[in-house]
Amino acid sequence: MDIFEFAKEQKLKKEAPLAVKMRPRTLDEVVGQEDILGEGKMLRRAIEADRIGSLIFYGPPGCGKTTLAKVIANTTKAEFKQLNATISGKKDMEEVVNDAKKEISFSGKKTILFIDEIHRFNKAQQDFLLPYVEDGTITLIGATTENPFFEVNKALVSRSNIFRLSPLSKENVKSLIETAVKDDERGLGAMNAIIDDEAVEFLADTADGDARVALNGIELAVMTTPRSEDGKIHITLEVAGECVQKRTLKYDKDGDNHYDTISAFIKSMRGSDPDAAEYYLVRMLEAGESVTFIARRMMIFASEDVGNADPMGLVVATNASLAVERVGLPEAELILSHAAIYLACAPKSNSVTVALEDAHKAVAEGGNQPIPVHLRDAHYPGAAEFGHGVEYKYPHLYENHYVKEQYLPYELKDLNFYKPGDLGYETKIKEHFKKIKGNKKPE
Repeated sequence: MDIFEFAKEQKLKKEAPLAVKMRPRTLDEVVGQEDILGEGKMLRRAIEADRIGSLIFYGPPGCGKTTLAKVIANTTKAEFKQLNATISGKKDMEEVVNDAKKEISFSGKKTILFIDEIHRFNKAQQDFLLPYVEDGTITLIGATTENPFFEVNKALVSRSNIFRLSPLSKENVKSLIETAVKDDERGLGAMNAIIDDEAVEFLADTADGDARVALNGIELAVMTTPRSEDGKIHITLEVAGECVQKRTLKYDKDGDNHYDTISAFIKSMRGSDPDAAEYYLVRMLEAGESVTFIARRMMIFASEDVGNADPMGLVVATNASLAVERVGLPEAELILSHAAIYLACAPKSNSVTVALEDAHKAVAEGGNQPIPVHLRDAHYPGAAEFGHGVEYKYPHLYENHYVKEQYLPYELKDLNFYKPGDLGYETKIKEHFKKIKGNKKPE
């Protein structure tokens, strides 16, 4: 690096956002992620010993994926290269691989390639890396906000250790904010700012585990707030509120948050918890989830988890689906709330689900068993000659409109798919079946 490049790099560092300046340089400066970086943990031991293999860091924005890669860069004796999948392509990877081959030949040093947003590479680009990861030409470190088991080449995943990073705790974020305000070297200490406890609490809460959101907020507050008469910058709760207007919900409609939140919504209704169902419903609505998607899932739920314990569940869910399309937002929120609370409070039964699964199993294992002759169609010419429908008993001619008859194929005559539960309307179904067993043929 010549003197001009060095000067340019120093200028970029000076003008970099606070979140970049505050990025930890060593493992001891890392805040949070104790479950994977605590004393004695495998990843920490590997980094300290400079013996890491290929890694994929997976977690939400601002949790420290790139930070960990930078710490490894500062620790390792290997060559460290960095690409961002949003702006890099195959040509950039080819250059890294060629340089890595030369480095091994001349100095024996390995090359670590860090790829941020690795899920942005398409399958062909990810496939390009595979042989060089396989033969050790490069050690790959990938960072992604998406589940790597869905978005990253399975062969790369199988050759990497996957570490899931959690959102930072509120206490972690508060610690970062206070350090940023006081740190003279990397933070805002030279600005002589004071931040109220209420402002720290607000920023940490609003950041929702994302260090970058909190640091961007405090940087904006310090840089735009005039000094008081005492010569200091006072960051109050009001100032902090102006710098972070609204909590940003982490919700990717094609990613983990989408699936995790709808899963929590369904399980809350299944668990008969209308409060939790409302909470997850609003999280989805606030994040812009499709109201038709939510309504569709409630219709499925009405049959899968409520079933005949409350047949009105499907009626409510179906009408909610129709209503939200006709009404639109924001009023459609009321309709979804109505349906979600009804389904959460309804008696539950999975008898419909179990019956369907057992019937599928019977068909898969037994194939198409012969339909009893007396049930076969008798309306076409010549059907009677084969005995079709000849001995069929018409239920409406019998007491309670029921007569004991063989409807399942004879090979399956002892199977019982539908077993009514003990809640709601299914108790009436049980009572009905008990009642109709005493039928007799009319005189």
